[in-house]
Amino acid sequence: MSSKQIQQSFLEPGNLSLNDLEHLLGDALKTGGDFADLYFQSARVESWVLENQQVKSGSHRIDKGVGVRVNDAEKTGFAYTDVLDKAAIAAAVETARSIVRHGQNKARGIRLNTQKAPLLYTAKDVLSEVDNQTVIDLLMRMDKQARKQDTRVKKVVCSLVSSQEEILVAASDDILATDIRPMVRLTIQVICVDDKGRTEMGYAGGGGRILLKEVFQPGYADAYVQDAVRGALINLQAQPAPAGVMPVVLAGGWPGVLLHEAVGHGLEGDFNRKGSSAFAGKIGQQVAAKGCTVIDSGILPNRRGSLRVDDEGTPSAENVLIEDGILKGYMQDKLNARLMGMSPTGNGRRESFAHLPMPRMTNTYMLAGDHDPGEIIESVKRGLYAVNFMGGQVDITNGKFVFSASEAYLIENGKIKHPVKGATLIGDGPTAMQHVSMVGNDLQFDQGLGMCGKDGQTIPVGIGQPSMKIDKLTVGGTQV
Repeated sequence: MSSKQIQQSFLEPGNLSLNDLEHLLGDALKTGGDFADLYFQSARVESWVLENQQVKSGSHRIDKGVGVRVNDAEKTGFAYTDVLDKAAIAAAVETARSIVRHGQNKARGIRLNTQKAPLLYTAKDVLSEVDNQTVIDLLMRMDKQARKQDTRVKKVVCSLVSSQEEILVAASDDILATDIRPMVRLTIQVICVDDKGRTEMGYAGGGGRILLKEVFQPGYADAYVQDAVRGALINLQAQPAPAGVMPVVLAGGWPGVLLHEAVGHGLEGDFNRKGSSAFAGKIGQQVAAKGCTVIDSGILPNRRGSLRVDDEGTPSAENVLIEDGILKGYMQDKLNARLMGMSPTGNGRRESFAHLPMPRMTNTYMLAGDHDPGEIIESVKRGLYAVNFMGGQVDITNGKFVFSASEAYLIENGKIKHPVKGATLIGDGPTAMQHVSMVGNDLQFDQGLGMCGKDGQTIPVGIGQPSMKIDKLTVGGTQV
């Protein structure tokens, strides 16, 4: 679908034109204000869940509407409607305008110009490719395959969620932008029980901005099934985790969630404008060990966090946040960039037309270093090797975090020993980054499952890192 076709899909049903959008934006600012935008969104979401070889749920949802925002310095007026005609949008404009400004009427001319952006993922309709029975058959095969791998597999839950989103952004800085955003997410969770009644879980999956038919290719789902069963069986053998301050080696890929939470959020513009981030006012300063370069990039092809344009119409970019340990900049949306005297970075994101945009991550990762992963393990006399995480908590103001490892191993005398259970990593982002002593040459990205929450909004993101050694980190466990 072309940019013109997206415009037509939003405008024609309500008998709207681009000229109408220009007038609506002008009306939004006629009593004053710095900026206004209209965010049109149409999203179709299809979801299937199979539990123990039975379809637990199947749904198809369609959401469509437009959000209207008016900024005046730090004040924001916002309203939205799911009726896409001129009268309903004009009413939303009046509501948003009245929240922030009551000044004299004055004309404000807007001339919308189409914003061009690189093609990063397919523009095809992913929901039209596969029928319902084919989806159910795939999930059923995954269930059966998991049970064949080991008799200790007692419960299997498989899910496939696919969506097709179209957006149109019209803004008072003369920007007109469109995007088509596909998304596919396939997951499997298995529960294993041994002969002593011990129960453990394994979880795996992946996806991205890809065609739905790709998950039906030979071997695609098989790898996730095997990984989920493997994770559960490993945890059945796990011994109590050690506790204390010790070296921690993070594996490449999904363990980058620690980087995302403990460092990434602290580099979002709003926290730094308000001075509430541990990184506020530190541009140009050493905030991490040398060798640590952190990137946020919205332009990686087919990745879960990628966007041709962000939700304010700004083209996505590759932004260097930390370079060789030096803080280079923050992730910005238009509002915080304007108030901080900086430029937008393509990180203005929102959950839907019913939400305000804010600075958010896209695909956040650390660049590879020079060390072989085996060399990193061999450098540790006694420590923890963390391969996977299941969640954590972070305080943005000081970067303090607590993360629970879902797969971890004891390292002794430079060798990976038995798996351990119950390990938590405790520390703060800025200090942990200063204690990074070795960065691997094995940069990996997550499989495409990342979701990020902030101020009640949840969006898809990407995560990545190479293997990494943190010399000193507190590990909470059950053995000292």
